[in-house]
Order: sequence, then C-alpha cells, then structure tokens
Amino acid sequence: MQPVSFKRHMFPPDVIRQAVWLYFQFTLSFREVEEMLAQRGIEASYETVRCWTLKFGRAFARNLRRSRPKPTGRWHLDEMVVKIRGERMWLWRAVDDEGEVLGMPDNNRAENSHLVIRRRERKQQRFKSQRSAQRFLATHAAVYNNFNVQRHLIRRSTLRLFRAEADHTWAAATAAA
Repeated sequence: MQPVSFKRHMFPPDVIRQAVWLYFQFTLSFREVEEMLAQRGIEASYETVRCWTLKFGRAFARNLRRSRPKPTGRWHLDEMVVKIRGERMWLWRAVDDEGEVLGMPDNNRAENSHLVIRRRERKQQRFKSQRSAQRFLATHAAVYNNFNVQRHLIRRSTLRLFRAEADHTWAAATAAA
C-alpha cells in the first residue's frame, strides 16, 4: 500500500478518513457529512468534505484495489443508463461472478447493485458530467467492494470477523505517510 500524505491539512487524518468513508459508504450528501461531523464537535464545512473526497477518495480507492484478492476468471459486463444534462449516457462496468466490481470502462443482482448508484444520483440531483459520474463511481466501487460482506449469507460471528478485516484493510489503505 502506498501511504497517503495528509500534510498541510488542519484536521487530523482520522477525521478526514471518517468523512471520506461516510460519504462513499452511505448515501450521504456533503452537507449531511458536515452535520454528522458537527454532531461530534468537528466544525468542517461541506466544501471541505467535498475537497477531501476529491483529493483523498482516489488514493484510498487505489490502495483498496491493490489489497483485494485476485478476481475470479468469470465476469460479465453490466450496463445502465443515466441522464447527464438531459442526454442519455451508458455506464458500463465489469463485475465478476461473486459481485465484485472489477472496473468501470447483471440480471436481477445487477439491477439491485444499481440501487446505490440511483440513490446517489438522486441525492446529488443527477450527475453533472461524465467525469463526475466516472470519478464518483470508480471510488465508490472500491469502497463498496471492501465493505460488502454479504451479511445475509453468513453467521453473526463470521460477520464480525469480516467487518474487522474490512476495517483493518480500510485503515491500511488510508494510512498516513
């Protein structure tokens, strides 16, 4: 993993990690992340949270992708349509047979995997450009893959182990330089 530099930032790395994690893990807006931080006594504007997600999101996602095990040999291409400035655009992504998003260039399971993207699209009042959609979706896929533990298929004790492993991987991917 490549360490991430938090130099020249007023806030400690743990606050930045938490804000970026909240934004990409849950369907939250920048203002909602700002409110959650304020609830914990941390005064950071939504614009600061937006800058953190743009600056650190890619680095965290790159480190998370490097830590993932090698994907299976079977995969399929998944597509969905989004409207950007009133124009229909096609989003493509490669998904392996275990549901891991391999890249951004499914049957019922694929349509369910689009729910997060659709929720985020509504929350942001649509993506503003192809670039913003691609940037968000590429980072979101890496975070989603790390924390997706298929909780309905495993025992509670195994779920705790998987969550601990995901948290450990997140901490390693977001480690300070």
